[in-house]
Amino acid sequence: MQSRGLGIRLLLALAGVVLFAAYLLVGAAAVSFVVAVWTRGVDPFVFVGSLVVTSLLFGYLSYRGGTTQLLASLDATELPRERAPQLYSRIDQLCETMRVDTPRVLVAKMATPNALAIGGRDGGVVVLSVSLFRLLSSVELETIVAHELAHLESRDSLVQTLGFSLAQTATGFVFVCLFPLGLFVAGLRRAFRRMTGRRTEPFVRHLRRTHAQVASVVVIVMLGLTLALRAHSRRREIAADERAAAVTGKPMSLARALARIERASEPPGGLLSSLYIHGQEEDSLSQLLATHPPMSERIQRLVDRAESEWQRIEIQ
Repeated sequence: MQSRGLGIRLLLALAGVVLFAAYLLVGAAAVSFVVAVWTRGVDPFVFVGSLVVTSLLFGYLSYRGGTTQLLASLDATELPRERAPQLYSRIDQLCETMRVDTPRVLVAKMATPNALAIGGRDGGVVVLSVSLFRLLSSVELETIVAHELAHLESRDSLVQTLGFSLAQTATGFVFVCLFPLGLFVAGLRRAFRRMTGRRTEPFVRHLRRTHAQVASVVVIVMLGLTLALRAHSRRREIAADERAAAVTGKPMSLARALARIERASEPPGGLLSSLYIHGQEEDSLSQLLATHPPMSERIQRLVDRAESEWQRIEIQ
């Protein structure tokens, strides 16, 4: 019986050695393939550049198609110029100052008072909720529109879409690079267990486990990129406030408009949340993932700007 048990252990050890050698060969073959690709004239910079260009192209196509889908989901209708001549007159003046083509102005019944901008300097769209016309004065509404025009001027929605597309490409590339390495390391560990006579899980389960482990690393990478994109989005909101205050000369009107919107609304959720002027203000993690800074911070910045301008006028 002892000799039989010893024989089984030797067979298991031999199987483990064979499995270990197989994984080594697979790893060596993968390394040899990569080296052969690079040494046969494939410039890594050209390869990465091609990935970036392709990602940007798909991101732009997604952006163009997504704009139509967003407008359709909002069920917005165009605001005739004759219905709001004063608003359109001010929009024309603002667009001339901000080097933006006059956008289409749409109105929609939203769950909360809000506004959003879609597009860029030419062919842009500004969507206003119907409730804004009841909630805000004409001057306050003007500053909100100026904020949205600032987003069109900087092409913020396009930049965010392209950034997200690049982030997806980057995480996909990381996964493709890490999965063979993860499979190789996990395979060596599996071979070692076999060599020492311990039980090993079925190969399919082993493959799934490796996939999950590599995917967890990729999720961390995606989270980091998402945090960077959201931080950029929050900076762009502050910049749009500053730009609107500068071109209208009415920072306090914009501050009052934001305060009225905050009091009258709960932030909407869903895919459109990054386009709204009103954002969520919750715990620290939520703020890190938020597309907008806390409304109180935005309002305080505008109040500080107005006070600074008043002090400068008094000194003069």
